[in-house]
Amino acid sequence: MTTYAITGATGQLGGLAAGSLRAAGVDVADIVAIVRDEKKASTLSNVGVNVRVADYESPETLRAALAGVDRLLLVSGSEVGRRIPQHRNVIDAAKEAGITLIAYTSILRADTSTLALAEEHQATEQLLTESGIPTVLLRNGWYWENYLAGASAAIDSGNLYGSAGDGKVAGASRSDYADAAASALINAKGGEIYELAGSEHLTLSDIAATLAKVSGRHVHYQDLPEADFAAALTSNGVPEAFAKVLADSDAGIARGELDSDSTDLETLAGHPSTPLADVISGALSATGA
Repeated sequence: MTTYAITGATGQLGGLAAGSLRAAGVDVADIVAIVRDEKKASTLSNVGVNVRVADYESPETLRAALAGVDRLLLVSGSEVGRRIPQHRNVIDAAKEAGITLIAYTSILRADTSTLALAEEHQATEQLLTESGIPTVLLRNGWYWENYLAGASAAIDSGNLYGSAGDGKVAGASRSDYADAAASALINAKGGEIYELAGSEHLTLSDIAATLAKVSGRHVHYQDLPEADFAAALTSNGVPEAFAKVLADSDAGIARGELDSDSTDLETLAGHPSTPLADVISGALSATGA
């Protein structure tokens, strides 16, 4: 019997990964969901998943949560700027617990990426190497869901803003990446590196056209200089530091850093990646838009 644990299991990717493990035939009794707030984990505990409370900032809780676990899906933390010490705490606790494999959700081509978002992933990959724990790197590309937060505003205003130029994104849905993570967690031997990207290669103009097609409204892509895009995000309530990260990511798209012809995602997930149009239409239907 193999016991699998997932960090951040009440988050969007972690929760889906727990479902993907179940869909792959893993018994709920063999799944450990590591969460910060047990009250948010009722959908997991109600189906029999073993919920354990721990915090990336609290090594003692991590050690307790990982006791008896064989394989760990380390979902990268959401606090940009705090992830290196948080991930170190998890890796140290995993080593102490005798974890036999860690699957880590990194970023596409982390070893060569110049994106600001890649820096903490690069450092975490190095920590994993130094730990000596067998590791599989899940270098996730862009999530199509990243465009949902601004979808309604773009549809209402008729404008999608960015600074990606004609650069393309090979995105996929969170559920695609979750299926791939579950497959790797079950089957990987350690040492694998998967560059995960979808089969669509879309510019932001293409994404605007998809928003238009799904909504039945006119949406046009407006390309801005990186600094202007960051300022526009800040003026719309995005914290300045994060606005700069988002604008930097768009600049990375312009350089081709979030495009890839890799088929690793489809191979691991066992199905084609989800089209952007399906992700958008599903989200708009859920909100009644």
